[in-house]
This record gives sequence, C-alpha cells and structure tokens, in this order.
Amino acid sequence: MSLTPTTIGFDADDTLWQNEQFYRLTEDRFAELVADHAEGSDLKGRLLDVERRNLKLYGFGIKGFMLSMVETAIEVTGGKVPTTVIEKILAAGREMLAHPIEILPHVEETLDRLAGTYRMVLITKGDLFDQERKLAGSGLAKLFQAVEIVSEKNVETYRRIFDRHGDGPDRAVMVGNSLKSDIVPALEAGGWGVYIPHDLTWVFEHVEPPVDAPRFRQVAHLGELPELMSGLA
Repeated sequence: MSLTPTTIGFDADDTLWQNEQFYRLTEDRFAELVADHAEGSDLKGRLLDVERRNLKLYGFGIKGFMLSMVETAIEVTGGKVPTTVIEKILAAGREMLAHPIEILPHVEETLDRLAGTYRMVLITKGDLFDQERKLAGSGLAKLFQAVEIVSEKNVETYRRIFDRHGDGPDRAVMVGNSLKSDIVPALEAGGWGVYIPHDLTWVFEHVEPPVDAPRFRQVAHLGELPELMSGLA
C-alpha cells in the first residue's frame, strides 16, 4: 500500500501568521506598567510562572494571558497595584485581540499551490473565538477543507483529525513552528512532521529537534514546502 501523503495539517500561529511577537511586546508593556510598584522583581519571570500555573485552568490564548498578567501584578505588589495599572493591562490585552492579522511570507502562494493536490486541514490550539477571528481576518479559510481548533495537540489529537479528514496519520504531514506541539506528537502518531522555525517561539514550546526520526523534516520557510512534499513517499 502506498504511503504517499494525501493530507497536510497546518499550524496557524507563527506558521501562517504572526502571533508570538505580540505577546512579547505586551510582556514588555506589562513590565513597564508594574515596575514602579514592584521594585526588584523579575516581572517577566514571575509572569511566566503564573502562566505555567494557569495553563490547566485557562488553556492557551490571549484571554488567559490577560488574566495571568492581572494576577501577577496583584501578587508582586502584595495587592497594592493601582486600578489604573490594571486598566492599562486589560487595555493592552484588548489591543492584542483587535490587532490586524499579519500573514507570514510565502504563505498565500504556497497554500494556493498545494490546495489542488492535497487535502488541507488547519489545526490550531487556543481560544475558539480568537482563533476563529484570526482565521476570518487572514482570508485563508477558503483554502482549507477542514478547520480544527483544539485545546491541546497530542498524539490522539493527530490520530483523530487525520483519520477524520484524511487517510490516517501515516499518510499525513503536519507543518508547524512548534516542535513540542506540531512536530513531535504528529511523528509519534505515525505521520510526517515538517518543522519551520520561527524567530520567536514561546518558552513552553521548546524541545530538542527529533533529528533521528525518519519522518522528520525541516525547511527554512513555507515556500520550500511544495518541493519537499513532492519527494515524500
């Protein structure tokens, strides 16, 4: 039986459009706002600790990030953070939710080129409302046969999605910028994993590249994907 890929799964954030850079900018803004009320604190480190603690409660996304910023501000100031600072933190989060979508280079032409040959599925995790907003704002929705917005990306997620929308994980390719979420579990599910590094990657997504996995591939940018796909079998 042929194992030539018939389905491609694409991550969204920092694979198709910019995402992490807005978190980094907002972290800087948060640190500026709180610094005068919490001298000597490692504000970004404290925020990261709170985010890690809250992931199981809020999941991934801007809204959980906003709540974690507010919680951190309260903790590091012993509850003395002014309401004006809280208001500015919330305003910074709202700016993130309203920011225009910035498509990454090579995305549109690459998706157009692959759309007629493969079943294409958008697989993204995070807040449902926000991910739907970004997809609508990107103008890319028409190029996908299916969209899956999930709370977590793991082996069972990929098996379920590629069974539902393709010919199983062994004939599927997952493309993304996160080794931890996009690549390693897709490989463990039996698929291919194509890693596209991004300049900024959230610290929680850092793992070592699975360079010994026979179905692991890496490209410099999405524009290299069509040629790579033609050689997979």
